[in-house]
Amino acid sequence: MSAEIIDVQKKSPCSKKRIKKGWVLQKINFHDINDILDYNFYASECEVLLELQKPNGKTVCKKIKKEENEDLGLLFNTYLMDKQKTCKNKCIFCFIDQLPEGMRESLYFKDDDSRMSFLFGNYITLTNLTDRDVERMIEMHINPVNISVHTMNPELRVKMMKNPHAGEVLKYIDVLANHGTHLNTQLVLCPGINDGEELKFSIEKLAKLYPSVQSIAAVPVGITKFRENLPDLQQYTPETAREVVDVIEGYQKEFLEKFGTRLVYASDEFYLKAGLTLPENDEYEDYPQIENGVGMWTDLEYTFSQALEETGPITTKTKKIIATGAAAYPLMEKLSRRFNEKTGADISVVKIENNFFGNSITVSGLITGKDLTEQLKDKYDFDELLISSTMLRSEGDMFLDSMTVEEAEKILDCRIVPVNSDGYELVEKMKGE
Repeated sequence: MSAEIIDVQKKSPCSKKRIKKGWVLQKINFHDINDILDYNFYASECEVLLELQKPNGKTVCKKIKKEENEDLGLLFNTYLMDKQKTCKNKCIFCFIDQLPEGMRESLYFKDDDSRMSFLFGNYITLTNLTDRDVERMIEMHINPVNISVHTMNPELRVKMMKNPHAGEVLKYIDVLANHGTHLNTQLVLCPGINDGEELKFSIEKLAKLYPSVQSIAAVPVGITKFRENLPDLQQYTPETAREVVDVIEGYQKEFLEKFGTRLVYASDEFYLKAGLTLPENDEYEDYPQIENGVGMWTDLEYTFSQALEETGPITTKTKKIIATGAAAYPLMEKLSRRFNEKTGADISVVKIENNFFGNSITVSGLITGKDLTEQLKDKYDFDELLISSTMLRSEGDMFLDSMTVEEAEKILDCRIVPVNSDGYELVEKMKGE
């Protein structure tokens, strides 16, 4: 495959060699360039030979010397240089299948691309991989690879993912692990299906691959009110969630003694559903799966406490409130109260119910602009609204239901301030800095 160059960055190594927009990159150091992984791997050398084709069909070669880690400066039509691979599975717990019609098109795209795992931390099921793909990952020393395992039982995995190949591709976990590839794994648990004894089986199988398997995270299935014609799934109750936590904490004690690491973790949502106190900061070690909702609460409270120690009284007169999902409300209310006591501020926290997806969905990241504005408008006196940045798409300008931040600000007649899940940033935004 080859890739058309859509632009060349000014003053870059390729710009200095007069490589132009519209040329086609064919090879680097005599290696075919199939996608962004090939490009990044072969272009990392300090001296590269590019084989390019001009618009008139003429092939030219350009020898380029550059600094270590310096980018060549070539831009392509898509970041991956070709189409992103879509998911071939029909998982019984798939959240995208539970979305209603009429949302923005990008939300319905099911990603299952190994390149996205390496580049952006996305989780993959392995069902899109071939033997050659795995060989290339090993050759290029791609680390880490994040895998949605769900179960290590091949037959059960086929049933859960509705893909006849879902079980056989589990062999790739062993292949990658045996070559030293670092693996982060997740298990989306469904009550009565892949928890209980099946959970123990999966944990034990993955633990045998330590230290290549660096972390195992268990997260509960998310169920919206839009499950027409989908398999019947149950939600976790306080009792069943506690059973999952008990299993995982039992293995943590065993692995800590055996490996020196806890290795397996339950997501914050399991502790919240069970009504249990979340683990302390040091129990999450280096937070290997914080972006997967494992330890996010503990880290937020820990960093918030550190930031608050350095904060004194404030004099800002801006009226602020914090809007959050039902799950995070107790923590945010606690942090807000501590902030007010320390600084003399008067910031309150409002719990937003998820009417759009159903009240079983309690995370802040799935709150829509409609729910936010309808539950706040004309009910509270504020000039500035703090929200979790997870409510917005990556560009930070739009909610899940396509309402823009600007539109929400006009409805509420306030300034909306997105805040990342970081205690230091939260304190700064509460202070008004």
